[in-house]
Amino acid sequence: MNDMSLSDKPLLSALRGNVQSVPPVWLMRQAGRYLPEYMETRSKSENFLQFCYSPELAIEATLQPIRRFDLDGAIIFSDILVIPDALGQKVGFQPGRGPVLEALESPEAVLKLSKESVRNHLKPVYEAIRGVKAALPPKTTMIGFAGAPWTIASYMIEGGASKDYATLKSWAFGNPDGLSALFDILVDAIGDHLCAQIEAGAEVVQIFDSWAGILPAELFEPWCVMPIRRIAEIVKRAHPDVPILAFPNRCAFGYEQIANLENIDGVSIDSTVPLEFARDHIQPNATVQGNLDPILLVTGNEPMRAEARRIMNCLASKPFIFNLGHGIIPITPPDHVADLIEEIRKWRA
Repeated sequence: MNDMSLSDKPLLSALRGNVQSVPPVWLMRQAGRYLPEYMETRSKSENFLQFCYSPELAIEATLQPIRRFDLDGAIIFSDILVIPDALGQKVGFQPGRGPVLEALESPEAVLKLSKESVRNHLKPVYEAIRGVKAALPPKTTMIGFAGAPWTIASYMIEGGASKDYATLKSWAFGNPDGLSALFDILVDAIGDHLCAQIEAGAEVVQIFDSWAGILPAELFEPWCVMPIRRIAEIVKRAHPDVPILAFPNRCAFGYEQIANLENIDGVSIDSTVPLEFARDHIQPNATVQGNLDPILLVTGNEPMRAEARRIMNCLASKPFIFNLGHGIIPITPPDHVADLIEEIRKWRA
């Protein structure tokens, strides 16, 4: 266990409103298939959920990018769909297809879900966090996470990934009471899961709303903003000093609404967000995290380095964490990640 003061950790300091001479950096999906050591670790588990629930393997996967790149944040290796699994919905992952769930066919199916065993079911996640935290370098922040209700509900109702989210949207438009009942369960389960991660050692938590961008404008507040606000309130009541990051992916002007929430300390932005908009409309109220296009990390070389400098030149004079606009993709060369970290570390405010 390290004894560094929390205020000395660059990522935590940025989330508390402090400007760093060199921006802290971590990368979404920094543990994953682009790393050969990850593939070796992954081969030791029969399926993806078993991998997530194997503390020894999850610890190793989480630490691999820290060893390689000396990042400022370590996000626990897990998945947003452990929540529906813990609630009693059948969840699986199929090669080439991704997550496959036994879809909730009607609002009545929501009644079969139970949030009573969430903490017990997810004990392996908390054990992994404790193991990672004990092994981290002193300056590295332990990050926990969960999906937001809208995104998790999309998988629970559609039965997996979707092209048009027609069933989910039909609930939102035609049966909001049924969707609200599901969200009530999800808000409590997600809030409890995040609190349990903090109690295990997470120093920051991030809420991923990956499909926020599919919401029509009139549905954005009730199904994205308000559930995130409710979850943040649960977490802050129990752990008022732990920063919360929110990532409502591709929500355009909605990022400003999220930044204005009282208990949100940082907002992660996707690669489509203009830097000047983030500087002028998000940073006054929250630390900005982002937003290099993951394809530039694949491209590498001067195009990647030039864009990294442009991002830092615009955003790093205010509270800022360097990250991607979405997760690292599997074809990314690890050497490009190392080059990016070097470019960030040699930059000075």
